Amino acid sequence: MISDWRTWQEFKAAQQEMVLPAGTVAHIPLTIRYIDLGEAQQGTILLMHGIPTWGYLYHAVIPVLVQAGYRVLVPDFLGHGWSDRRDRFDRSFQDQARMITAFLAALELSRVDVVGHDTGGAVALILAIEHADLVNRLVITNSVCYDRFDDDMLDFGHPLRWQARSVADLVAALEASLADGLSNPSQLTPEFREGIIAPWASTEGKLSLLRNAAALNANQTMALVDRHGNIVAPTLILWAMDDPWQKSEDGQQLASEIPGANFQAIKGASHWVQQDAPEEFSEALLTFFTDSVFTT
Repeated sequence: MISDWRTWQEFKAAQQEMVLPAGTVAHIPLTIRYIDLGEAQQGTILLMHGIPTWGYLYHAVIPVLVQAGYRVLVPDFLGHGWSDRRDRFDRSFQDQARMITAFLAALELSRVDVVGHDTGGAVALILAIEHADLVNRLVITNSVCYDRFDDDMLDFGHPLRWQARSVADLVAALEASLADGLSNPSQLTPEFREGIIAPWASTEGKLSLLRNAAALNANQTMALVDRHGNIVAPTLILWAMDDPWQKSEDGQQLASEIPGANFQAIKGASHWVQQDAPEEFSEALLTFFTDSVFTT
């Protein structure tokens, strides 16, 4: 049995490290940090975070999935968390998708269940559309899609506005964002606040977050719209209904465009649903994976 991590430092210490060779994703080798826990008795689940989070977003969810018999993979995206944060590579959704395909290839995995949140949802859609052979089952949750992007994150992507501002200013803005994305104030624990903000609370981290934000581009998500109907993986659109940024209407539209997709609401929870309602979120995943066909 895996116990919950008491601190983000313990979570970080549990991460493994992989180096993707030059030419795999970028012109330089890139270091990826990730969680890899559990036995694949029921399959392998890939959990993908968004911006401005990292794998720690799923800290309360991972043990539940592992205990249910799944191998659980949780990588930090390029430029996020404790993966490579150098200012020398792109961080577009397509580049993140290339990183994920290289990551899975390095682990010799050919087919996984994919869960994508926020910008990780956009990456998950790319995988399901352009690398359908890798995606066994698909869950999209409070995802960036169509042309709806959080104004605060877009603002971070303007170097002239943010490069001269202090790390303390950035941390204050992130703290406000964390509070705005939770319906249950009690879930904004000191551990969660510190854990999500930790990668950005330095000069290097601040610059990496600005570069991540600068990569946000609605052209990338709008380029997927005409191909939502090509997704063949069994799909669940799982949406926390109080989200102030990624509106439920987008999730419902997405469900209507993906063949056979189901829309499931999580009421009383907001954008950071993995922290806001971890039990309901985990139960929804496990029910979907149990009820949908698993292939090898």
